[in-house]
Amino acid sequence: MAGLIPQTFIDDLLNRVDIVDIIDADLPLKKTGRDYQALCPFHGEKTPSFTVSQEKQFYHCFGCGAHGSALGFLMNHRGLSFVEAVEEAARSVGLEVPRDESGEAAAPKIDYSPVYAVLEQAQAYYAQQLKSHNDRDRPVEYLKNRGLSGVIAKRFGMGFAPEGWDAMMKNFGADEQDQNHLLTAGLIIENDNGKRYDRFRDRIMFPIHDRRGRVIGFGGRVIDKGEPKYLNSPETPVFQKRRELYGLYQLRKSNQRIERIIVVEGYMDVVALAQFGVENAVATLGTATTGEQLEALFKTAPEVVFCYDGDKAGQRAAWRALETTLPLIRDTRQAGFIFIPEGHDPDSFVREQGPEYFNRAESITPLSEFLLDNLRSQTNMKSLDGRSRFVELARPLVKKIPPGSFQQLLIMRITELAEMASPTWWQDAGGTQRSAAPPRRRAASRRGPSMVDQALKRLLFDPGVAASVVDHAMIAKLPDDNAGLLAEILDFAATRPELTTGALVERYRGSAHEAVIAGLIEQPLILDREAEATQFHQAIGSLVKKATEPSALEQARAEIERRNRPAE
Repeated sequence: MAGLIPQTFIDDLLNRVDIVDIIDADLPLKKTGRDYQALCPFHGEKTPSFTVSQEKQFYHCFGCGAHGSALGFLMNHRGLSFVEAVEEAARSVGLEVPRDESGEAAAPKIDYSPVYAVLEQAQAYYAQQLKSHNDRDRPVEYLKNRGLSGVIAKRFGMGFAPEGWDAMMKNFGADEQDQNHLLTAGLIIENDNGKRYDRFRDRIMFPIHDRRGRVIGFGGRVIDKGEPKYLNSPETPVFQKRRELYGLYQLRKSNQRIERIIVVEGYMDVVALAQFGVENAVATLGTATTGEQLEALFKTAPEVVFCYDGDKAGQRAAWRALETTLPLIRDTRQAGFIFIPEGHDPDSFVREQGPEYFNRAESITPLSEFLLDNLRSQTNMKSLDGRSRFVELARPLVKKIPPGSFQQLLIMRITELAEMASPTWWQDAGGTQRSAAPPRRRAASRRGPSMVDQALKRLLFDPGVAASVVDHAMIAKLPDDNAGLLAEILDFAATRPELTTGALVERYRGSAHEAVIAGLIEQPLILDREAEATQFHQAIGSLVKKATEPSALEQARAEIERRNRPAE
């Protein structure tokens, strides 16, 4: 579950960090009784429904259902990986993250801090060249002609890579180790003859930050004529294009409540839009938008809008973005498109239309509308054959969407456009309206949670009650899917009085039981602690009694033996 980080360290870390401190650093919290509240950062709301329990070391939103531990918040809000979240939490309490190198499969720990260091120094170097280089007038004049101010250039850390094959190497000196770090960072290139030279030359430089604010790469744009017009850092150990988005760090750093993010194609588009008041734009880095990038965006804002040219190339790019977005759509997420007229780019269009245009609902084509319009354009909707083809084109796209209100409403709209009386096309496809009979365990859950699940839920929200339970092993014998998990947690929690809900949930991250636990804690308990403890012990008592009672088969056998026993 924890990779090379020992589980014992994660347990100790979660005992030391305070979820209130972790969340309050990103989201100001207000004390309300025993808990803390704020507006939920994961969905739009006007009344606070996001609650943080210091006692349980757990957060929960009553509006959208988001919940988790301090590590979970760092992952979901800042978009960090699990390892990055552990490192960030450890840093906040002054701990160094150990690595368990035991076992043949253990990978050696690689320290990339020197790579991050040279990237930071390179950014400072490029920024200084824009201020003081003898040839600074050319890049400065170019930026002024694009309408960019010194303030906006400073905000995004822009710089200038001067002409010359070895300016960067001279800046760092001739030390071979430093040059090796420059090579790893993608700042210099080594040809087949072993000669090394600067990658970026005579370009305006745009530093690319990860979600923690570290410089991980650069984008460079030529000032005069030249090819390629745009040049990005290559893939490196600290920079993977499919995961990162230009401008996302600056957007999140603004601390404003972000309701909508606009995705554009280049970093110059992001900077130009910001200059004219559209400060919620980010850019992909020379690739089509990926699922990883979209997940990071939806964790930051509930709505993502893609901005493309209105020509055929823009339409194709928009369709690719739509197909990537469909599996990630939820009822709390929205997506749409802004199409810029041919002959314009975001820079020129924002000058003509003003910043308000990019955030007006009327300017945005909803994802569902774009999808349906595109499919209708491929068929003759006036003929029966055309409407049949329309349905067949829609079927695989609708199947990509997770079940929920959005999917159901889209099914109904497709049915209406196809002039069908009912959505039999979706039922025949094995869609959610005609799903196979659920397994017995799921059918039972519709009648209400089992006694094992009730006890398990109360245990998750108050692990301390485990200390008074004796017969752990007996419960595991019960014929219930989660009986073994209940017994396991009882046994684990009984000797750990300091265990919190957050730590317990993290212990099962990535395990076979993660989905069960997530389902049980999705809705918090509503009784007071004393009442919940009473109900827990009543449930445990009933389960232990049930586990120790002879089964019906055993009772029948005993009765047969009694009847066949010779009379005395």
